[in-house]
Amino acid sequence: MAKTQSQFQYSMKSSKIWNLPNLLTYGRIVAVPLVAALLLWTDKAEALTGLGVLAARWIALAIYIAAAISDFFDGYLARRWQLQSSLGRMLDPIADKVLVAVVLLVLCGDQILRGGHVWAAIIILAREVLVSGLREYLGQLRVSVPVTQIAKWKTAVQLIAVGFLIAGPAGDTIVPGVTWIGIAGLWIAAGLTLYTGYDYFRAGIRHVVGE
Repeated sequence: MAKTQSQFQYSMKSSKIWNLPNLLTYGRIVAVPLVAALLLWTDKAEALTGLGVLAARWIALAIYIAAAISDFFDGYLARRWQLQSSLGRMLDPIADKVLVAVVLLVLCGDQILRGGHVWAAIIILAREVLVSGLREYLGQLRVSVPVTQIAKWKTAVQLIAVGFLIAGPAGDTIVPGVTWIGIAGLWIAAGLTLYTGYDYFRAGIRHVVGE
């Protein structure tokens, strides 16, 4: 009887770790180094593998789009099938932020973002760090900071802009200006980032000062 109960408990724990919503989140984390490697694809790698540099960018874009879509479905399925777990709630925002942060850093490294446009990436990355720190502090006070509608728009614009930037030179060969559309979108996301960051801090500062 004890053995059966132990097996049941193990099965329940395993189902919380390996359910479909969490698997989608794990896949998004795995996508991060894959997208980064493909964006950093070089002529030397092309000579060794036969995969062209521009083709590598298209594959990186496909993986990125799949990861972005999975961000919607993991939360939706977790709610629909009542599969929410502490692990999923912890990993989901981490996977989102790491994916965007790594891609922005790589885009800066390969000069897709250069000069003053790097500041758009800096604004977005700084906001993510600051808001995450604020959320962690307020979480200790058992105070939740809800996601605003503008923050959702910011995320959507940011994801689309990064997609255009990933396509970058490969997209420009088909439709001139793809890179510049991505840069413009990233600046719009940066502007929304400043507003939503201020909004979060204004909402949270009362609790910080009160504490």
